Amino acid sequence: MYPISSTFLKTLATSHTMLARVDAFYNGQLTLSNVPFTDGSVTVDRASKTRRTLSLTVSDPKHLPWTAADKLAAYGQQLVVSRGIRFTNGAEEWVPLGTFRIDESSGDVLTGPVNITGTSAESNIIDDAFQTPTTTRGYGGCVDAITALIRQTLPSATITNLTAGQRNPTCAVAAWDAGAARWDAVSQIALAMRAEIYVDAQNRFVIRDLPDVVNGSVAWDIAEGEGGTLISSARSMPRTGVYNAVVASGENSASALPPKSGVARDTNPASPTRWGGPFGKVTKFISSALWISSGDCQAAAEYALFDATAPNVQTSLQSLPNPALEGNDIVRLIHAGRKERYLVQSLTVPLTAEGSFSINLRGGKDDAA
Repeated sequence: MYPISSTFLKTLATSHTMLARVDAFYNGQLTLSNVPFTDGSVTVDRASKTRRTLSLTVSDPKHLPWTAADKLAAYGQQLVVSRGIRFTNGAEEWVPLGTFRIDESSGDVLTGPVNITGTSAESNIIDDAFQTPTTTRGYGGCVDAITALIRQTLPSATITNLTAGQRNPTCAVAAWDAGAARWDAVSQIALAMRAEIYVDAQNRFVIRDLPDVVNGSVAWDIAEGEGGTLISSARSMPRTGVYNAVVASGENSASALPPKSGVARDTNPASPTRWGGPFGKVTKFISSALWISSGDCQAAAEYALFDATAPNVQTSLQSLPNPALEGNDIVRLIHAGRKERYLVQSLTVPLTAEGSFSINLRGGKDDAA
């Protein structure tokens, strides 16, 4: 969660004045301060290759772009979005919601409105497929390889390693053909070090350990009742996406090494998903050219099994908005007489006071705290 003051957090559950701001930039220069929008939202989604997306409505058709140089055109123009609170003493505190390249601006030329969509900087890497065969050979660590691949596209990009101990394990030699997806390669390298990479609200490419809903620290309590922020919640418990065995394989022709593999099964006799129990036998297969040893494959299989057998409770809720939440935060949901820990899978932050704040959660681990 983006660092905010305790006053900000407490004020979320009380009457306050919300603030929102959108500024337009081109090539690092401010071109339009305080874009006059009437509606909008920022969505953060762990399942999307672009972690953050923007939807914005500008009522005045004069802002509809006609040329590539116009302030809200889709030729490298960016929108920087933030939301905040004005306290009763007049002080303000702001939270960044992201930097978005404009992907499209459209609308009626006479009456408007202008509808704008944008995405975070992963899109730039996604667009820049490899023009020639590319390899990780020569890069000592995974973070070094990730940094190089990103900066070949965005030379001034900020890459921040937030893994425990700022890990930078040795990167296996892997190769991709011309036309292969650069962002997929970056994501594969991050996964090989059991981490994820995404662009955060501060426009940084962040490398972070994969979240652990069971043991990770809780970023925010969402509670019903007086003093709480919960408005409504609903839950489902599907078996889709639940596995009780994982086979991880690594085949790396670039290193001229023989194929490796690892297998992990849920053998806990008390587990509702134990292999061969009433749940049945459901296997997930994963692979990466960056797993070059049996140990790499076994570790990958065991981590994937831990994630696959986690409680597959999916909860959607409406809450008073907390713009500081991130897509991999762990929250404690206090409702219906229970306390449960969840991983934030996605959320939508409104840019107006009338908009709703929706969160989709996964996990459902009981919390005795």
